[in-house]
Amino acid sequence: MNDSPTLTPPVSARDHAQGPANAPLTLVEYGDYQCPFCGAAYPEVKRLQQALGKKLRFVFRNFPLTQAHPYALIAAETAEAAALQGKFWEMHDLIFERQEILDAEILPLWARELGLDLAKFGAALRQGDIAKRIREDRMGGIRSGVNGTPSFFINGTRHDGAPDYNSLGAALEQQLETK
Repeated sequence: MNDSPTLTPPVSARDHAQGPANAPLTLVEYGDYQCPFCGAAYPEVKRLQQALGKKLRFVFRNFPLTQAHPYALIAAETAEAAALQGKFWEMHDLIFERQEILDAEILPLWARELGLDLAKFGAALRQGDIAKRIREDRMGGIRSGVNGTPSFFINGTRHDGAPDYNSLGAALEQQLETK
């Protein structure tokens, strides 16, 4: 893994993160909410979070592949608008758990289901801040060598194995052993 690209920019307070900031392991995913491979990786990441507990911090960054997935960008915007009301992870999970029915018309219904203030939600979607953040995530991914989704980084180094529990789990365990 030494020749793998490194994460640029590094994880910061700007990122959406679950788990302790001082965890010995940080797993960053560049993902697309409509990507079927990201959808398949979602439960694997959840299992790793459960198995590793406080040893793992998980970070999600947007990398919508808009030419392949027509709803990827609006889904990312929806998650970011939910973040402004403190519900990023709830929306992130809901989108992945219902990925097979994802479309632009259903996203406001999911916002309502999560109890978001729909006026604030709609206003956030119309402002440029969310689009700017998604562009920044994407540009950071490109600088980090991301060319598809999901792309994972473990403690700042790209993981080139399969995005499954065994591959990611083994790589995370190996990182723990070297600490």
